[in-house]
Amino acid sequence: MRNKIITIGEIMMRLSTPGHERFVQAEQFEVHFGGAEANVAISLAHWGQPSQHVTALPAHDLGLAVKNYLRKHLVDCTHVYAQDGRLGLYFLENGVMQRASKIIYDRFDSAFANWDASEVDWDAVFLDAAWFHWTGITPALSQAAADFLLKALKAAKNHGVKVSADINYRRNLWNYGKSPLEIMPELIRYADVVIAGLTDFENCMDIQASEYVEACHLAKRDYPSIAYISTTERETISSNHNQLSAVLWNGQELLTSKSYDMPQIVDRIGGGDAYMAGLIYGLLHMEQQAALEFAVAASVLKHGISGDANLVSVEEVQALVAGNHVGKLLR
Repeated sequence: MRNKIITIGEIMMRLSTPGHERFVQAEQFEVHFGGAEANVAISLAHWGQPSQHVTALPAHDLGLAVKNYLRKHLVDCTHVYAQDGRLGLYFLENGVMQRASKIIYDRFDSAFANWDASEVDWDAVFLDAAWFHWTGITPALSQAAADFLLKALKAAKNHGVKVSADINYRRNLWNYGKSPLEIMPELIRYADVVIAGLTDFENCMDIQASEYVEACHLAKRDYPSIAYISTTERETISSNHNQLSAVLWNGQELLTSKSYDMPQIVDRIGGGDAYMAGLIYGLLHMEQQAALEFAVAASVLKHGISGDANLVSVEEVQALVAGNHVGKLLR
């Protein structure tokens, strides 16, 4: 049975100040590992969906620590490779009340960014796969990463694998001489499911639109393989009080989810990845509206968990969808 999920992407070490301390106060840091695509794999693995992550890690003990982290969370590491180079870092200062969170990246010249993936047999990777997920972070890191991602996408399509892309436009990452519009359109043409907001449409797909549905129609015209387009909608009341909902366009209509009030956020990092994992799981096992509701509920629960990964069960997500929870629904 083809039910394996494949993800590909860089994993970094996250160093967070304790509680809500500022960088200038901190005398120690809390360590987590995370990466957008690996976060998706971990969620799906915890929900009983076989998941495999493809990446390169430094050939030293920090790389081994990351690999052990993936294994602990049930992710298949068959295609995790040791590579010369460093582990990317990012530093997090958690905001509170009206003070925003702050992130400092230190990921230049990482093992993953310099990896050409020449040792990977992409046909072997996708032989028994059902789904492949990637994000716009990977092709933003280097030309080599963009090149091997294209090879992976071609192999995935040759094996009849569904593809999802969280475009995730990051302006500051594109610094190797290519613009997103030179790289992203060719990659997006292989996608069946796309996560994108209006800024992503403009910067990665050259689509200008004032309304989301209009942008979706233009994307379908230009990228006919796309079956679903989705995005979350967040209202920020304060750093630790947000409201969250989402929409899913299915080619004919725009479905809208329930909206949740989240007044005591513990950790917002990874909320989008939790949504992506929930949408993949939902589209594999549910009808469209139910898939959308499952995805939003998964993201909401992630906001109450520290670290990058969403360590909740299917039953917990379903209970929130059903209203068996202590949070407040807005509608």
